[in-house]
Amino acid sequence: MSAQNSAGIQTLLDAEREAQKIVQKAREYRTKRVKDARSEAQKEIEEYRKQREEEYKKFETSHSSGNKKAEQDADEEAEAKKKEIKQAGEQHGDEVVEALLKGVIDVTPEVPDRFETTDKS
Repeated sequence: MSAQNSAGIQTLLDAEREAQKIVQKAREYRTKRVKDARSEAQKEIEEYRKQREEEYKKFETSHSSGNKKAEQDADEEAEAKKKEIKQAGEQHGDEVVEALLKGVIDVTPEVPDRFETTDKS
């Protein structure tokens, strides 16, 4: 009877080893599927990102053309103002310098109105 028990135990051990192999293969298969799914998801994310970037570039290009015109107009206006200011400086520069020098050199001290003068005699 012990030979029969021994053979039964051996059969059970063989079955357990076979079950462990099957479980290990299932784990490996699941791990591979998870990695594949992550890889596929990453590819889809990259494709979506590229698609959205292209759409954004098209949008930016179509809407920036109006901004370029406005920017060019603003630059032209600024240049015109700079020329106007420079001409005014050339025409009235000497008068301004003389007025500044006169204000610095010809000083006439005055007592402000807020100070009352009191006579201490």
